[in-house]
Amino acid sequence: MTDDETAPHEPVTPATLSRWPLPEIGGGKENKGRLLVVGGARQTPGAVLLATQAALRVGAGKVQLATAAPNASALACALPEAYVEGLPVHESGDLDPSAAGLVREMADGVDVVLLGPGLGDPEVTAALLSQVVPHLDCTVVVDALATAHLTGDLGALRHLDGRAVLTPNLGELAATLQADEDQVQDDPAAAVDRLARESGAVVVSGAVPTYVVRWPSARWRVDLSPAGLGTAGSGDVKAGAVAGLLARGADPEQAAVWGVHLHARAGARLTRGGAVGFTARELADELRPALAEQPTSTPDGD
Repeated sequence: MTDDETAPHEPVTPATLSRWPLPEIGGGKENKGRLLVVGGARQTPGAVLLATQAALRVGAGKVQLATAAPNASALACALPEAYVEGLPVHESGDLDPSAAGLVREMADGVDVVLLGPGLGDPEVTAALLSQVVPHLDCTVVVDALATAHLTGDLGALRHLDGRAVLTPNLGELAATLQADEDQVQDDPAAAVDRLARESGAVVVSGAVPTYVVRWPSARWRVDLSPAGLGTAGSGDVKAGAVAGLLARGADPEQAAVWGVHLHARAGARLTRGGAVGFTARELADELRPALAEQPTSTPDGD
């Protein structure tokens, strides 16, 4: 990519990915990276289930899950591959800010923390993350309403020195920027550029296309967006895929580009023959074959 800030966002193609292979995975689960997923209100345990499944499908090694205590046992049964810790719950159903100390303990020594899947109260979530994020010294993915941590302070992740990825939808992007939602819908590329510039993080957002930006040197777009990707939980799958690729060793920009592409390819696999009625669970299951069908390196002479 060029440092020209006026250049258009570069399309992501199979050739792009073949020249940018993911890190090889070798040895045991410790060599695949350690991931902590923090999220899941009392009412929405499925979000962290989907995100964790997606992360495992793309190669994450050891996964810990910090979620609402009433759901912890059920999630531990649904995810026998993960360590699940129940956290105290606010009256809203979200994770209570008093859980911050335990989240910090769980984050100690992990490679990646994914924050946000399934959280629904921006104020409660921001109160929790204000006591967690400043203490993190690893790569961080901030998804969905966890981006409330940046509202009013877009530089809140600068201490991570670029080791952060933001994955808001367009509504969450507008809220984070405190911008008019219609204007963001009309020009999502400009909004993604702005958040990437002011946060210092890699930002993933959009619909058709989806934009991935590390300001100012890397500005990508993924044009593939099969019908059906708008299904509930699809964004949790995408955030989990990005986090899982980070855990296995990809850098933030690469994990974001590959994660968005694999998410779209998984949807494309499910829509063969015109079918659109798939669920996010099926989307997560398609990530592994979508990854397997990608070229691993540039062919000789290319």
